[in-house]
Amino acid sequence: MARSPLTLAASVTSALPRVAVVGVAPLTEGVSGRYDSAIATLDDARRVVVRVPVNDQAEADLLAEARALTSLTAGVRGVLPFGAPDVLGQTTVDGRATLVQTLLPGYRVDAAHVPAGRGVATALAAAIAAVHDLPVTVIRDAGLPMLTAAQVRDEAERLLDRAEATGLLPFGLLRRWSTSLGSDPLWRFETTVVLGGVDPASFVFEDDEEGAPVVTGLLSWGSLGVGDPAIDVRWTASAPAAQADVLDEYARRSHRAPDALLAERARLHAELEFAKWLVHGHEAGEQTVVGDAVALLESLDASVRDEPVRARDDVTLDQALAATQRVPAGAGEVADTSMQTDSFDPETLAAFLADENDTAYGQTGHLETVPIELSDWSPSGPAPQVSGRVPVHTSDVPVAPSPAEESNAPADDREASASSSADDIDRDTAARNALRRWTGTA
Repeated sequence: MARSPLTLAASVTSALPRVAVVGVAPLTEGVSGRYDSAIATLDDARRVVVRVPVNDQAEADLLAEARALTSLTAGVRGVLPFGAPDVLGQTTVDGRATLVQTLLPGYRVDAAHVPAGRGVATALAAAIAAVHDLPVTVIRDAGLPMLTAAQVRDEAERLLDRAEATGLLPFGLLRRWSTSLGSDPLWRFETTVVLGGVDPASFVFEDDEEGAPVVTGLLSWGSLGVGDPAIDVRWTASAPAAQADVLDEYARRSHRAPDALLAERARLHAELEFAKWLVHGHEAGEQTVVGDAVALLESLDASVRDEPVRARDDVTLDQALAATQRVPAGAGEVADTSMQTDSFDPETLAAFLADENDTAYGQTGHLETVPIELSDWSPSGPAPQVSGRVPVHTSDVPVAPSPAEESNAPADDREASASSSADDIDRDTAARNALRRWTGTA
């Protein structure tokens, strides 16, 4: 039974013995009833939030959030362009840890309602980039979790192992995910300070003088640590209209090296949330949860089948040039390159790039995806939802030459073809080896 606001108000005076509560109102956090919450008005006109967890997992998360917020020193808070709650006091209610913190006023937007274009999407991207640019010493000094890229990959592998062991994971998803986990380039990234899978609803907005939304606060800090920056943009899988704007603004705001495969890893992290839901239900023996998870996985499998999250390991010339555009001007020392490279005609290069786009790489190469609804999801909350499919483009499929054509081709062309075939075989072999590892046939 939910605790009444008056009971929660009494806990405020226990956590803050020198103040008096002059008003109280219920607070709905939209987190599936994991906390009993209320807003209390103090005699000094401050408004605070009191939260009491309803189960063990919620209590562990609340304590982790208190620890993370305490690690945000005045210096760190001064660097961030938005506010974070202050922990004012702690107490216990019915044996549960209870937290009293400052209230951050403003409004919130769910992921599914983030519109395209400048506004909420770009404000979210700028806020996330600001957190990712914090020095990792903030996390190290606080003793918070720190993962390397290899450890992030290992965690995903263990999750897939557990999901596959249930015997309920569709084979198409098993192949898709195991192929991604076997792709080394996907996991070459720079770890950063992360929020551990933040959702747009965790950010607080206010409108500036021109009516544009700006992020003024962030509520969820419980999973603060060092890890994969893609985890904090996985929510864009459920906001496909705004995804490109979010990722473009994030790349523009970030002061780190460009991450060419950020979107692919973000999509993978979003899909693996379904595996987490399946594992949770199976290990907890909750058949209703298992049934829901299986239905969601089958729906996702029908949408993406066994396509890998990324189709190729190579990077196109266009992608390489686009990455250089994001490097800050003046980065690095100026080197003398006179007489060290061949000169080129700009018109010839432009024609080459156009031909490269039309013939070598086809269209964008993006894989078919479906929006994923992950807002308010937690191991004890409702399952994520799959919504409608999004129109996408797929890469052109190269056609292999006939034996006669291959024998008549120049020697250089045959060598290049053999090299390309060898690369394809290596990729296929890597995928099969990864798949055998998960299915226990290695």
